[in-house]
Amino acid sequence: MFPPDLPPVLNWPLYIYRVLVKWFSFFFFGLATLTLVIIAFPPMRLVLHPRERFKKYGRRFVSSFMRRFVSLMHFLGIVNLEVDNRENFRHLSSKILAANHPSLLDIVMLFSLIPNVDCIVNTSLNRNFIVKGVVRQLYILNSLDIENIFQACTESLKQGNCLVIFPEGTRTPRSGKAAVKRGAARIALYSGCNIVPAHIGGTDKFGLGKKDPWIGFNTRERYVYRVSMGPEINPEKCRNLSAPKAVRALTREIAAFLFPAQNEKHDEA
Repeated sequence: MFPPDLPPVLNWPLYIYRVLVKWFSFFFFGLATLTLVIIAFPPMRLVLHPRERFKKYGRRFVSSFMRRFVSLMHFLGIVNLEVDNRENFRHLSSKILAANHPSLLDIVMLFSLIPNVDCIVNTSLNRNFIVKGVVRQLYILNSLDIENIFQACTESLKQGNCLVIFPEGTRTPRSGKAAVKRGAARIALYSGCNIVPAHIGGTDKFGLGKKDPWIGFNTRERYVYRVSMGPEINPEKCRNLSAPKAVRALTREIAAFLFPAQNEKHDEA
């Protein structure tokens, strides 16, 4: 059941407790999300006009819920969130935040840190019974064609939102090379907004990674999320390059911060 790179479990009662609390946390998250859609959002839509005003305060409401959800998991002893400077994240405006994606809770951590957060929602989440009521009302749907997605992202950034993107497009594999896609760079060039790379590190996220078993958890300790922010990347410095070269240059700069170990191996080769 456990990957060969993980140490053996030393305290099985504590391990089982953490697995059960993880299950409870996801159940609580689903129930709270349904409550938002059924109870909280309808009166907010009646009071907050126009639609963009509702979306602004709706996103802040979701961010506040995420902070409390993270606090609950911390209280129950399964998660620690450690951030270099929370204020830097709290005051992000009109930036594209590009982050690595080691686990299922990465978006929760980033949403809890950024009040005015926006994101491009995967089509599968738009079909999810629990969360679709939130994502359809507040965020950018990936079902749009690429030009409309770029326009929607640019409009959101102009309104002062922070657009969160996982350049890998999926959760980071436990082993092997991470494939960094070029969407963040293309949106930066299209919108003219700076990219802020954010690295999510900490302890092993076994049990929250891609294809991990639901009965999995870190074998020795709680999940620790260490989030650090890198220097801003200004797309204007690549304007003198052709579009494909500019996209590749920006993507390489993003990857160099998100995956430094991988970049060092490439340099040694």
